[in-house]
Amino acid sequence: MNNVSLLHLSRRRFIAAASLGATAAFLPRLLFAQKKGIVPTMIDDAAAAKIETYPLRRGISVLEGSGGNIAVLIGKDGKLLIDSGFTVSKPRIVEALNNLSADPITQLINTHWHVDHTDGNDWVHSAGAAITAHENTKKHLSTSTRVEAWQYTFPPSPAGALPTTTFNDEQHVHHNGTSIALKHYAPAHTDSDISVVFEEADVIHVGDTLWNGIYPFIDYSTGGSIDGMIRASERNLSVITDNMIVIPGHGPIANKAAVTEFRDMLSTIRSNVAVLKKQGKSLSETIAAKPTAAYDAKWGQFLIGPAFFVTLVYSGV
Repeated sequence: MNNVSLLHLSRRRFIAAASLGATAAFLPRLLFAQKKGIVPTMIDDAAAAKIETYPLRRGISVLEGSGGNIAVLIGKDGKLLIDSGFTVSKPRIVEALNNLSADPITQLINTHWHVDHTDGNDWVHSAGAAITAHENTKKHLSTSTRVEAWQYTFPPSPAGALPTTTFNDEQHVHHNGTSIALKHYAPAHTDSDISVVFEEADVIHVGDTLWNGIYPFIDYSTGGSIDGMIRASERNLSVITDNMIVIPGHGPIANKAAVTEFRDMLSTIRSNVAVLKKQGKSLSETIAAKPTAAYDAKWGQFLIGPAFFVTLVYSGV
């Protein structure tokens, strides 16, 4: 698929391609409808999801279907992956990777600590990859970590799943003739989010600081906030060029216009909810006032519902 058609991939086509493998994007429906719990449901969905491959440029592709979007850079230094999806998707991820090239996997970078982006770390490391991530990603993976909105406590990850290289603010990697810049966000979706820029290709992976066409999940349990998400969007806009390809954590490939639309949506809904809360409205009253109404037709029909997103925003204003 060429860049033009990729940038205009419809939300409906994306969802059909990814099945329920978009994982955390399905939080409201799963959180309230699935008795077995959100995390087991996400894993079950990933076990059945098809992996779709979309080539970008300069040896970079995106794999969709197992948790967050996985970026792949191929070349003589071996494959470099951004995020690892769910372990249950391993056979289909391996098949997709082998279809890209015969290069071994040698590097893995995690955009943040969440299970839908790191569950495959152990097998990817066993395949030969050194793992790089922000120090807070290693911290959360190393200990029991509770996500209240998922009603789930994650046990410590196995030793092989832990990052072997960590950093605080920024890190630079050179791989397959490509300069790759990693930079930590101030707490946004979590306190461990980083951006990954493939400099020569003008491609950026922004992790879960962007959910393209989907109301985002915000993990208040590990440092996330609506204000942090807005700040991260502003930072993204300060570095994204007009020709840059933007890989979101969830949703189809994006561009600067899509990031602007996402930032504006977040800012407007935050303002609407803040006004209602300042007026003394309870959470239920705020939900009933429909502060997301102008955006629900696009952002709230497929994945995260308006009421759940209002709940997340209300918690942070």
